[in-house]
Amino acid sequence: MKRGEIVQGKVVKVNFPNKGIVETAEGDRLRVKGVLPGQTVSVRVRKSSKEKAQGNLLSVDEPSPLEMDTPACVHFGKCGGCTYQSLPYEQQLKIKEGMIHDLMAPVIGEDVWNATYEGIKASPKQFEYRNKMEFSFGDEVKDGPLTLGMHKKGSFYDVVTVDGCQIIDADMRRVLNITLDYFANAKQPYYRKNTHEGYLRHLLVRKAAKTGEILVDLVTSTQISSIYEIALLEGWKQALINCPDWEGKLTGILHTKNDREADVVADEGTEILYGQDWFKEELLGLSFTISPFSFFQTNSLGAEVLYSTARDFIASGADGAEVYDLYSGTGTIAQVIAPAAKHVTGVEIIAEAVEAAKENAKLNGLDNCDFIAGDVLKVLDDITEKPDYIILDPPRDGIHPKALEKIIDYGVDSLVYISCKPTSLARDLEVFLARGYKVTRLACVDMFPGTYHCETVCLLSKLHEAKHHINVKVDMDELDLTSAEAKATYKEIEEWVQEHYGFHVTNLNIAQVKQKHGIIERENYNKPKSENSRQPGCPEEKVKAIEEALKHFQMI
Repeated sequence: MKRGEIVQGKVVKVNFPNKGIVETAEGDRLRVKGVLPGQTVSVRVRKSSKEKAQGNLLSVDEPSPLEMDTPACVHFGKCGGCTYQSLPYEQQLKIKEGMIHDLMAPVIGEDVWNATYEGIKASPKQFEYRNKMEFSFGDEVKDGPLTLGMHKKGSFYDVVTVDGCQIIDADMRRVLNITLDYFANAKQPYYRKNTHEGYLRHLLVRKAAKTGEILVDLVTSTQISSIYEIALLEGWKQALINCPDWEGKLTGILHTKNDREADVVADEGTEILYGQDWFKEELLGLSFTISPFSFFQTNSLGAEVLYSTARDFIASGADGAEVYDLYSGTGTIAQVIAPAAKHVTGVEIIAEAVEAAKENAKLNGLDNCDFIAGDVLKVLDDITEKPDYIILDPPRDGIHPKALEKIIDYGVDSLVYISCKPTSLARDLEVFLARGYKVTRLACVDMFPGTYHCETVCLLSKLHEAKHHINVKVDMDELDLTSAEAKATYKEIEEWVQEHYGFHVTNLNIAQVKQKHGIIERENYNKPKSENSRQPGCPEEKVKAIEEALKHFQMI
C-alpha cells in the first residue's frame, strides 16, 4: 500500500475507541476510525507503515451483517454524534464488552479477567436517556440556511439540525426547534469559527429524568447592539414560555456570553432571563442541585446503575471508615456512601462543582461530608486524616502519575476505581498491580447507548503476603516528567486543537508554546540538530489555539 492509494477491505475487528482493523484482499491491514465489524469499506491510505498503517474512511460499500436494515435514528450517517445507531442494542453491548476485554485482559491476565469480570450492565433506557445536550449553530452547506444541532460526521464546520435525535426526549427536541425557528426568522448570523464573526454560538439544554425540570441556556458572542439584543432575547424567552406542549417544567432560561475563539462552551458571564439558574435531579433517593455548567452524569437512570454497582463493590468496606472520594465532582458518590461511612472527604479541582457538592450535602441532611477544591496531587499533602478506603472517579485522562503514587502509598486494603475511559484505567492498573494490588471485581456499565463509550468499575484489593508481589517505587522526577507535562500528551493537545479550531499543529509548535509558559521540556526535546539551525516560529493563531488547549487540560 502507498500513501494516497484507495483500497477496499473488510473490517475484521474494532478496538477502543472505535478504531477498526481493515483487511484487504491482499492481506494488508490498516487502522480506520468510524467503522463497524463486518463492514466492507473503501479507504484512502494515510500512513503506509506496515506495522502502523492508517487510513481515512471514504465509503461503506457493504453494511455489516450485524446492522439493522433501518438505523434507529434518521440522522445516522450524517450526524457525528452516535456511531452505533445501526446496530441492535445487544450487539452494541457485545462490541463494547469485547473492546474492554481486549484492553484489560493483557494487563490483569486472562485468568483474572475470567474470575473477576461480572458482565456489562445495560442502560435502563436505550433512547431519550440524556439529561444534557450542547447544540451548535451553523449551516449544513456553505452559506445555507441556519442549522442547530451536531457537527456533521467528519466535518469541523458543517452542522446538522438533529430535530429527530433519539438520545434526547421530546422536550429537548422542542427547545431545539423553537430556538432554531425563532433565530432563523430573526435573521441572526451564527458565529463563524474561521472569521470569528457572528452572534449565535451554542444552545445548552438540561432536563432532569426524575423531576422533569428543564434548564435552557443560549450561548452567544457580544457582537450585537445591546439595545437590540434585549428585545431579541425577550422574544426568544416568550417563544419558550408560551409553548403549550411541555411534558416537563421549564424552570430556567439563561443567556451566556462567550467571546473565546475556541469552539467550546465557555462562561464569560451568565444572566437569568427567566426563573432560576439551576434545576433539581434525584439519584438513589438523594436530591442534587445542578447548575448549567456543573458536571453531572449525563444519563441519570444509568448513573443509578453505575453508583449502585460501585456501592455494591464497596459493600461493607466503607462502614465506619474514613473515606476519600477523589475527583468527586458534585459529590454524588460521596453522598451515596456517606450514610455508612464515619466521614467522607471529597476532592475536586472545579470550584463550582465543590460548592454544589456542599449545597447538595446540606440538602440531603449529610453532615459527615467535606469537600475540598483543588488538584488531587496537591490537596493530598494537606489532609491530615488518613483514609481507610478510597474511591477514584477521575476524568477521562485518568490519574496523574505522581498523584497515583501518593494514593498507593496510603496502603488502603481496598479501593474502587470508576473509569469513563478504559485505556486510562488499563494504564493505571499496571501501576496498581506492580505495587501489590490485585483486581478482585470488574464490571462494565453502559451509560451511552448508540455510542462506543462505556463506564468500567473495578475493585482493587491489596495483597499482604510478600510472596505474591514485589513493591516497585517509581520516582517520577527520575523520569524527568513535570506535573504540567503529565496532564496531556502532545497527541491529545494536537487532537484538541484539530477538533476545536480545525487546523493541525506540530509537536514543535506545542513545545514552543509550552516553553513560553515555563513548562520545561525534557533535555534535547525538539531542539535544533545544530546550534546554527533555525527553527520556524509558531504562528500567532496556533499559539492562541495551543494556549486554549493547555488551559483546557489545566496545564496553565
